[in-house]
Amino acid sequence: MLVSPALNPALREARFDGDASLDAAGARAARAAAPHLPAADRYAVGASARCAATARELGLPGAESPEAAPVGWALGRWAGLRLDEVAAAEPEALAAWTTDPEAAPHGGESLRGLLGRVGSWLDAEAWAADGPGGEGPGARRRPLRLLAVVEPAVVRAAATHALGLPPAAFWRLDVGPLTLTALTGRPGRWNLATGHALAPAGAVRGEG
Repeated sequence: MLVSPALNPALREARFDGDASLDAAGARAARAAAPHLPAADRYAVGASARCAATARELGLPGAESPEAAPVGWALGRWAGLRLDEVAAAEPEALAAWTTDPEAAPHGGESLRGLLGRVGSWLDAEAWAADGPGGEGPGARRRPLRLLAVVEPAVVRAAATHALGLPPAAFWRLDVGPLTLTALTGRPGRWNLATGHALAPAGAVRGEG
């Protein structure tokens, strides 16, 4: 289960990365969503300030020392810039970035790299050993209920990988703030339930 973070100023302004903690409205929205958070066996949090703050406001068990979840998309020198700023200054580079999964004109990570990194994490975390024997040959396996607070790009990459979609599909997936995306199954055979809001729309936007 993947939860996208609450809004912070960078997300409100459509900035690339622009990592910063939540503003007051985002923190209120996360607290309002907390009662709707499903239970899990394990919890993980992405390294960004907004993911960490969202996890704390949601009251995630072990939020002060969580397991590590994939970090967001490394966008190099574009980090912190608005999309319209990059479009005006580097239109050809932006076009390459959105059409070629191997392109990384910003000097960071390509889409192909993001998809591979997140996909590897998803497949590795899909199962947990249960019962005597731990990870040995005789160990029984059971589905693992893992809940991770991660950046929207990580959610989109996980969905793209899980469904075996072409890289271009990544750009057609929208992930709203404080929404739950559930992936059930196993590597090579995932089912997807996406976009479940954890709180009413007004609370998610930090209104009220």
